[in-house]
Amino acid sequence: MHIFKLAGGLLAIALLNGCSDASIASNNLSKAADQFEIDRRVVFYNGINGEYMLELVGKCSISDLNRQLEVTCKTGPKEYKKHFLGLSDNVTYFAEQIDGVGVSTYHNRIIWKPQTIIPNIDVEGSAKDLTETLTK
Repeated sequence: MHIFKLAGGLLAIALLNGCSDASIASNNLSKAADQFEIDRRVVFYNGINGEYMLELVGKCSISDLNRQLEVTCKTGPKEYKKHFLGLSDNVTYFAEQIDGVGVSTYHNRIIWKPQTIIPNIDVEGSAKDLTETLTK
């Protein structure tokens, strides 16, 4: 039994040693950006003509999925805008973090929101449609 504890402890130490300060800071910065805590400037660039196509500045979260970039920006206390941009051979983007932000290089940030367990359900239809459906 002690051998298993020792092996588990050594495995944990080996895994922890693989996490550099840079990777922990990068992970924590990404989480902060996804919580709309970091100001970014995202620029879309046409590589053929050398022109900027679009610039987004603000508290923005970025998702790069299957040659489509999704940028969600917080524009007010409870207001958000979501932008979809297709990437191609001649269109690319870069994102710049505008200001430095203090994050831990010792602890990975974990965000847990218990309120997300209960879904926000929208109901469409009318009472008249419901009663007609039930009486058929």
